[in-house]
Amino acid sequence: MKARRLFLVLFPLTLGFRLWLGWAMPITGDEAYFVDWGRHPDWGFYDHPPMVGWWLAAQLLAGDAQVWLRLSAILQPALLALACAWMLPRLAPGVTAERAWWAALLVLLAPVNVWNVFVTTDTPLIYFSLLAALAWLRATQDDHRGWYVVAGIMLVGAVLSKYFAALLGFALLVHALTLRRKGAFAGLAIAYACTLPALALMAWWNAGHCWVNVMFNFVNRNEGAGLNAMTPLLYAATLLYVVSPPALWLWWKSRDLRGEDGGLWLLAAVPFALFALLSLAKTVGLHWLLGFVPLVLLWLALRLPQATLNKLGNFFIGFAALHVAIIAAVALAPMESWKRTQLYDGIVLTFEAERLVERLQPFAADYAFASDGYSNAATLSYRSPQRFMVFGEGGYHARQDDFVTDWREHDGRNILILTKRRPASADFSKYFHEVEFKAIELRGVTFTAVLGRGFNYAAYREDVLARVKSRYYALPAWLPQRGCQFCDRHFPDTACTR
Repeated sequence: MKARRLFLVLFPLTLGFRLWLGWAMPITGDEAYFVDWGRHPDWGFYDHPPMVGWWLAAQLLAGDAQVWLRLSAILQPALLALACAWMLPRLAPGVTAERAWWAALLVLLAPVNVWNVFVTTDTPLIYFSLLAALAWLRATQDDHRGWYVVAGIMLVGAVLSKYFAALLGFALLVHALTLRRKGAFAGLAIAYACTLPALALMAWWNAGHCWVNVMFNFVNRNEGAGLNAMTPLLYAATLLYVVSPPALWLWWKSRDLRGEDGGLWLLAAVPFALFALLSLAKTVGLHWLLGFVPLVLLWLALRLPQATLNKLGNFFIGFAALHVAIIAAVALAPMESWKRTQLYDGIVLTFEAERLVERLQPFAADYAFASDGYSNAATLSYRSPQRFMVFGEGGYHARQDDFVTDWREHDGRNILILTKRRPASADFSKYFHEVEFKAIELRGVTFTAVLGRGFNYAAYREDVLARVKSRYYALPAWLPQRGCQFCDRHFPDTACTR
């Protein structure tokens, strides 16, 4: 069957599956956390630049149904596939329409594209990174200034999505160096210049917000990092999966930097190589790689012999069908199938968040709500008319609640903390005048509602918030500060510096 016809058959089938999966799977903790960003739009957020928060803030104007909020992720494989099919003839004039549609089909059926319907900071990053790379490659065909500007604008979107956009920026530099043309260097200057206002915005916002992006991405999350024999192996396995073993082997085997389209190979190879170096000391997330996978598949559609390309396409179709069968079986299995795993209490909280919130409503008039971790708090907030704060020290991930919640306002008030564990009274009694525990049974899991009456802000500040300050807000003295909301609220007399 011709590639175009295959695409037109598989496009609605894959889209239908992804829509069903987006409806059947509840909003995850990370997704709910980013939705909360959208409910409190700002020029930046604790963990990353602001793009996904702006993205979701715009969508929330029309509603908060989970399929609607996930629509940009659900449609992503199809939209990227069509972009690749449209651009391939412009990157390689004379290429057949058949190969362009094979490129679209491979992108549509790439392993992660079959099932990934979850909204993260990588969702806009993948869009902007691929479009920036395609525009750059088109621009270098004849040093077209307009396409260099388009590449720069797309790079701005990537920069405002996640700091990993720097890898693409570096790949563009490497490609320009291989071209050795004044026009390519001028184009690189144009693309880089476009990003300067975005970089200035991020620097300005961070200077007024404790430099949280810098502290999270380059300091706090890397504490204890060191050479690790397992993380490179995990990275290799991840790369094999996201590209697929036959595609990765064929891509490497057919490498060629001498041809006019060598940049297409290079723009994926440079980030993959940088991730390999990073993996020597740190786990590389699967989602970090996704913006560069379509470039590999475009290369294969352009370079492989037709017979080999047909075989690779058939493998992708079969591998996608296997994914659909396994995912459907897991999604339709009874929740209790997971009962003997350590994940079960989290699964119940995620799937039954609305029922848990209903159980807590009798306390809503007298208590502010909280949970003891960002994922639980965000998940419950998404299903609740009342926002859940994060009570306790938490971890280095997802500390946006430090900006949203002002604990001074709760001094002397009542707070209900929902937790999956069975805490001891001593864990909470020092922060409240009186503490009571109520068990909530749901699907075989015992949740605990800690009813804290008369919150003692001073004790909480001197214990919990002081630890948070010393661990996550001990900024290097050389960083210029315009303000730090966390320290300004809770420690106005001491500087947030090391």
